[in-house]
Amino acid sequence: MQMKHLMSAGLLSLGLAAAQGAVAMDVPGPLVTPQWLHAHLNDVTVVDIRGGASMKRFTAQPQLGKNHMIEKTGGHIAGADLVNFNDIRQDRTVDGVKLKAMMPTAAYFTKVMDEAGLNTGKPIVIVPTGNAVFAMDRGTRLYFQLRYFGVPHGQLAILNGGTNAWINAGYPVSVEPAPTAMGDWKATGEDNAILASMQQVKDGLRQGTEQYIDARPTAQFLGIAKKPINKTAGHLAGAKSFPIDAIVKNDHGAAMFMTAAEYKKIFHDFDISPNKPTTTYCNTGHLASGAWFVVHEILGNKNSKLYAGSMNEWTNLGNPTVGLPS
Repeated sequence: MQMKHLMSAGLLSLGLAAAQGAVAMDVPGPLVTPQWLHAHLNDVTVVDIRGGASMKRFTAQPQLGKNHMIEKTGGHIAGADLVNFNDIRQDRTVDGVKLKAMMPTAAYFTKVMDEAGLNTGKPIVIVPTGNAVFAMDRGTRLYFQLRYFGVPHGQLAILNGGTNAWINAGYPVSVEPAPTAMGDWKATGEDNAILASMQQVKDGLRQGTEQYIDARPTAQFLGIAKKPINKTAGHLAGAKSFPIDAIVKNDHGAAMFMTAAEYKKIFHDFDISPNKPTTTYCNTGHLASGAWFVVHEILGNKNSKLYAGSMNEWTNLGNPTVGLPS
């Protein structure tokens, strides 16, 4: 009997140790530093997200200029899975209208992530190239979709400053091709608490219950300029502008997200509440994911959503905008 108790106690201790180990392997927050990632490379899965011309730079050496300033991002963290940003969104038909770059289905997104080699079992650290706000917002859009499709808090983070911050910290990069093995990651649910539908946007505008943040460049917010993907220019009535040049700051060629205190000051200056129910949008949900990340993850406003369809869906389905007269 005493031996049985000792065995039970031993098994319980092992179980507690395993549970504590799982907790210890959680990421420290939605953003991690190069130093933290370097110390925990064996404990996490690194996912490199990039698009366009930067795809070719995955296997190219970085180019440094004066004072070791990064002039052109190159290479990647060794062993990283490579995801093409152009693949993570899906062309879909809504109310008979064909729309590009929409929120994907669970099956579509699972296929893309598995083809990139993503496996379950470890926390995920997303690594954008980090050379500009557009690059960091690729990371936040992937972060949003992984969260939406079931990856929990504590198991997902973004490397602040991306590959450029990694290089600035003095760590080496690899120029080896991306792994080609299929992964086994699967979407496990859909968290509609963080995704706004077009109908919810209409309801919020009508009821005046929601704060809307426009994450596009100022000219697009004002209606001076328009992306070809949108049918009309301008912004949602009553929306507040949080333009892309206010979302990150440059640190020796690395685009860095800031602290909650710094964003609160910026929001004060832009007359944006950090606490109100909030929906962010842009043209296709790319830049808006960065604004959502700031509001939901850095400022901790859990009553905030991303309108992934954004002005692409809104204008092409005939909804009104306001701005300077054309």
